[in-house]
Amino acid sequence: MQTSRAPERPAPAPHRDRTVGTVPSVPLGGFGPGDEQKRRDLRRMKAVATGFLLGATVVFFVAKYLEVVRGVPGADYVRAAAEAGMVGALADWFAVTALFRHPLRLPIPHTAIIPRKKDMIGDSLGDFVGENFLSEAVVRDKLERVGVSEAVGRWIAREENAGRVTTELVTAARAVVTVLRDEDVQRVVETVAVRKLMEIPVGPPLGKALEGVLADGAHRRLVDLVCDRAYDWVADNQEMVLRVVHDRAPSWTPRFVDDLVADKLFAEIRGYAWAVKTDTEHPLRHAVDRYLAEFARDLQFDATTMERAEQVKRQVVEHPEVQHFIGRAWTVVKAMVLDAADDPSNELRLRVRDGLMAFGRRLGRDDELRAKLDGWLADAAAYVVRHYRHQITTLITETVARWDAEETSRKIELQVGRDLQWIRINGTVVGALAGLVIHAVGELVIG
Repeated sequence: MQTSRAPERPAPAPHRDRTVGTVPSVPLGGFGPGDEQKRRDLRRMKAVATGFLLGATVVFFVAKYLEVVRGVPGADYVRAAAEAGMVGALADWFAVTALFRHPLRLPIPHTAIIPRKKDMIGDSLGDFVGENFLSEAVVRDKLERVGVSEAVGRWIAREENAGRVTTELVTAARAVVTVLRDEDVQRVVETVAVRKLMEIPVGPPLGKALEGVLADGAHRRLVDLVCDRAYDWVADNQEMVLRVVHDRAPSWTPRFVDDLVADKLFAEIRGYAWAVKTDTEHPLRHAVDRYLAEFARDLQFDATTMERAEQVKRQVVEHPEVQHFIGRAWTVVKAMVLDAADDPSNELRLRVRDGLMAFGRRLGRDDELRAKLDGWLADAAAYVVRHYRHQITTLITETVARWDAEETSRKIELQVGRDLQWIRINGTVVGALAGLVIHAVGELVIG
């Protein structure tokens, strides 16, 4: 008969783990309040099942007495039913007990199945998970039916959810920037930023960008500004023109002649500057356009121009002020993150939240974007399953292999033992009915 508590046993010998050698078994953890309730329920069901066995036994002896001693008619039918019920109850008690331990502590073959076959169960569980849950087809089908991007879009489009995500992001960023040492990060930023700037040729991309600006005509506003400033400078510096003329004029020329030449020269210069300023089709403007176009081509294809651009880049990057600016970038970023973490109304934090909400709304209405994101997610999941399925299933099998066999058996019994006691109860009832039917058929056939 099964007891309500498994007997204490010495710890099993260490088993051989397939990847890390011989390691001691590790416990699953203690029993919590929920487990205590399950333990009480299991004891109660064991008592009920045992009660059915004891009841069948009592009925058997009473019926046997009435049949043999008293000769009561029909007592043999009751005795046969009770006898078969006892056999069914004992057989099912043996079967249920044999799953978890040796019945009556006798080392009967093919008993204590779970403690003995624990590693095999872990292997089977790993294979089952790998074949039925971690196959590429199953993962793709599940992700396709779930529609992850659509669900995520609806979720983050709500302000409270976007705010929660923003809070978590800011908290994580704050933890990162707090842990990192400023001098280490600044050193890395300076080293990486300078190295990357030095590695990337500056001429071709600048030339390409300049070609785009010229093609769009965006440079004309800058040319207009330069022309305006040039005219204003000429108009405000008549005295300089007069002084230059007087300084360069021959000493024998009369003063008034120098003044006339200076006035005439200033008028011509100012008139030319005015024409350049007001005439968008002035030849000088076209000359500037041609020069910029040639400069853009030279930046991309002329070796001399590209080398000069590299020299300018090195001079700029190596300038102390630029180096200081690069080093200060981390300080600025850190201050922004800390401010956002401390102030819920921080502008950066609000922009992140609004950006998440906008992205969520876009996911809700952009079928192409959703399909693209779902495809990327499915490809990523399929890649993980395809390349790391064995490692995942090995985690299951190795974890089960490291569990203590006896404690594993007790844990499993605690989870399913209550339902298994119904097997004992059903065995008693079904056995009794079967015994009654068999005895009745025998009496009809033989009697």
